[in-house]
Amino acid sequence: MIVLFACIHNSGRSVAAQVIARAHGIDARSAGSEPGAGVNPVVAAVLVERGLAVTDHVPTLLTFEGVQEADVVVTMGCGETCPVFPGKTYEDWQVDDPKGQPIEVVRAIVDDVERRVLDLKARL
Repeated sequence: MIVLFACIHNSGRSVAAQVIARAHGIDARSAGSEPGAGVNPVVAAVLVERGLAVTDHVPTLLTFEGVQEADVVVTMGCGETCPVFPGKTYEDWQVDDPKGQPIEVVRAIVDDVERRVLDLKARL
């Protein structure tokens, strides 16, 4: 079972979800409808605090093939720019954008993402 986490820039929310999901044994990927230049440094710092590294992550474009490969697609704030394909299981998580937020706020966002990932795992 492959889970694809998608957001706009693939630099914050979707990256955190992918890394956390993999740490919990889920085959996870992430992508963005408009990939950014790199991982949000505050998100990266919060993940490092948890012992999770994102140094090798490069923001990836959300493609038809990537969605086709996934069994579950979780969108995270990309609205209409995230494509919907028949036959897939979709969830839309309303997760705050960590862009420009202080580390305390980003910690809370990553906590929220982790709770949602663990809930998803329990339902898979």
